[in-house]
Amino acid sequence: MDGILNIRKEKGFTSHDVVAIVRRTLHMRKVGHTGTLDPDAEGVLPICVGKATKLSDIIMDGRKSYRAIVRLGITTTTEDASGEIVTQNPVDFDEVQITEAVARFVGEQKQVPPMYSAIKVNGKKLYELAREGKEIERKSRTITIYGIQIRRFLPPDAFEIDVDCSKGTYIRTLCSDIGKALGCGAHMAELLRTQTGTFTLEHAITLQQLEELAKQGRQEEALLSMQEALADYPKAVVVQRAEKLLYNGGRIAEPYFHMSQTVQCGNVVTVFDSKKQLVGLYTVTQVEDGLCLKPWKMLI
Repeated sequence: MDGILNIRKEKGFTSHDVVAIVRRTLHMRKVGHTGTLDPDAEGVLPICVGKATKLSDIIMDGRKSYRAIVRLGITTTTEDASGEIVTQNPVDFDEVQITEAVARFVGEQKQVPPMYSAIKVNGKKLYELAREGKEIERKSRTITIYGIQIRRFLPPDAFEIDVDCSKGTYIRTLCSDIGKALGCGAHMAELLRTQTGTFTLEHAITLQQLEELAKQGRQEEALLSMQEALADYPKAVVVQRAEKLLYNGGRIAEPYFHMSQTVQCGNVVTVFDSKKQLVGLYTVTQVEDGLCLKPWKMLI
């Protein structure tokens, strides 16, 4: 089986727990997740199976959407509800001020990752150092918040937000930073990932549902094919006489492929053989006599 499972991770499971359960349920070794979700978080966690594990980094690079509850007045060691309380401050629950503070975080910005994260420094994960009581300086990362909407206010000290953001964004750090902007501090009380790339919460299944399908021998029904996962990419079909070159990972000149749409140099396209079988992802390059497809990620 080769494809992607859109799993709805429940609270209490790590991303590695989900991978282990999927591996056991499907009796497959080649299984990988597409971006860590904290144990207390829930929501969309695409799991790649078989050859589709080659797509993990591509799916991981996609935009993310989250729903979170920001609790004002309390900061914690982990920036979420699982950590120890660091400070407690009175809260002036002014909805106008909260709205204005939240709006200032839309756009490209620098964000310092939290100590309790899986980022490695000198071969050691930050959360491992944090558990040893150590705190080290972290380099800020450039992230983009495409949009934040306040869904509802939850007086006297909380509100719920929907966030659309780039990869690498820590929502608990965003919640903490909003609290700093308001002068009272804050932490992330709850987190639900609603979308990763084209994978949405609406179409996600639980691990229990996957296990039920597997018991009935219908597990493949839960798999999204690699073609479906890459449906947003332009499509190139290589003619039969160039297939030997295609399967050997060679470059394909313009006379030997047909595009589904107009492309430009630098674009990534999905490439299929003449029988419409997906072969890989290629980049469009310019050569003397026209365009050329250069192998980037083979999927066969």
